[in-house]
Amino acid sequence: KEGTMKTSVLFLLCLSVFPGFSRGRVVREDETGFAECNVFFSGQVPPEGFSEPFHVKICQQYNKKPRFATLYSTKDKIPLYSAFKYTKPAQSEEEDWLVEPQIDDPENDLQEMVHEADVAGSVANLGANQALTSDYAGSGYERGLLNPSLLNEKDFQMATYTLTNAVPLSPSLSKSWHRDVKRVVEQALVPHCSKKDHLYLLAGAIPSNVLVNGKVSVPETLWLAACCDAPEGWSLALVKKVKDENSLADLAVGELEQQLPAGVQLFKGICGEDNQGQDKMEAVLQAVAVIRSGEQGGTSDNQEATDSGFVRKVAGIIATPFIKLLELLIYVFVELVKFVFRCLWLVVKRVVSTLLNGAYSLWNGVVFYLKEISMVLISIPCDVGKVIINILQGFLEIIQDVAFLTYKILSIPVGFVLHLAAFPYYTICAIPSLLKDIATGVGGTFSLVIDAMGTLLHGFYYLATHIVKRFVPKGSSDD
Repeated sequence: KEGTMKTSVLFLLCLSVFPGFSRGRVVREDETGFAECNVFFSGQVPPEGFSEPFHVKICQQYNKKPRFATLYSTKDKIPLYSAFKYTKPAQSEEEDWLVEPQIDDPENDLQEMVHEADVAGSVANLGANQALTSDYAGSGYERGLLNPSLLNEKDFQMATYTLTNAVPLSPSLSKSWHRDVKRVVEQALVPHCSKKDHLYLLAGAIPSNVLVNGKVSVPETLWLAACCDAPEGWSLALVKKVKDENSLADLAVGELEQQLPAGVQLFKGICGEDNQGQDKMEAVLQAVAVIRSGEQGGTSDNQEATDSGFVRKVAGIIATPFIKLLELLIYVFVELVKFVFRCLWLVVKRVVSTLLNGAYSLWNGVVFYLKEISMVLISIPCDVGKVIINILQGFLEIIQDVAFLTYKILSIPVGFVLHLAAFPYYTICAIPSLLKDIATGVGGTFSLVIDAMGTLLHGFYYLATHIVKRFVPKGSSDD
């Protein structure tokens, strides 16, 4: 438990020190459009016609702010389009790929995008509805960004490195597509939109039946739709077929919509084809044509590069030892810097760990001390209350006993008390009568005994007389 507490404290410290965490919020069905990410659509109205049940709306965020919007297909495991605005060209940052847990497990509590390794085993059915890094391993394809990182800066660029913004592309196709999109946007689209913050971009992919590792669909077509929602606005679409890496066709948005599912409408309002400024539109198309011709010219320059290759090769052989020495010095310097920073990091880590341990121990001591004091302070009123209650209880019992005794005394009948008081008098007065009765009884008894004796003797006399008369002859008596 103590280790868990320390880990939680350290994690909260990291959150406070490094606030730039990505999160991609899956938009609920009861929300309008892409919720707070509607700002990346012209008129805040997302494209219409993408209404399949396996389409998931994602509001891609970074540093607690929306950065772009994505419509993801859980069937094809790729995004159908990403909507974004041009910010500013920037150097590509280190790739840090994330996944969206709620696509596979809507019931989980993770509201943010996370690293795949951090949620392995904790998210149900991870990878069932979205592509994972492991799906690209050994396939020959790389994760090509629909919303290119090179068209974004800082936080906007960091937000693009999510697997919900990536489609399987060959390394050469990914490089050519991002190069073409970057040139068209920076050299043709941005300069001809009077309000650069009103330039809305949609980068999409049309899935095919070709699957990477039997799971992730390889797009058959990549497309870019642009809308300048400003006075003299215009719209334009670019299409690149995956099978022809050198192809790049410019189309009207309506022509692109015909290649998408039936009923799809990408833009409304000023970006509609009936409301476009023709002069601006022609200027944009001419700029795109120049870019395309420049790419073709770059192909024809390869011969000249081949002719000068021998000279560069000789120069390379001569310069190689010096370059290797310089690389060695740079490598030693870099390793030395890494060592110094690693030592500093270990020192800082140890200091922070010691401080956290001390703070945790101090916190435990303070909590225990306050707990004990609180228990003592709480027990004092409780004990005083118990004593007072016992005193009152004893006093009430005494009153109860006195009242009960009084009641018993008062409930004795008055006649019984008088009889009880007169008992000695009547007892003494009855003694003479009792002695008289005893004497009378004794006399009567004696008289009765005398009478009985007399009667008994008389009986014996009568019996003897009768016997004599019976057995003694009368004659004899005459003699």
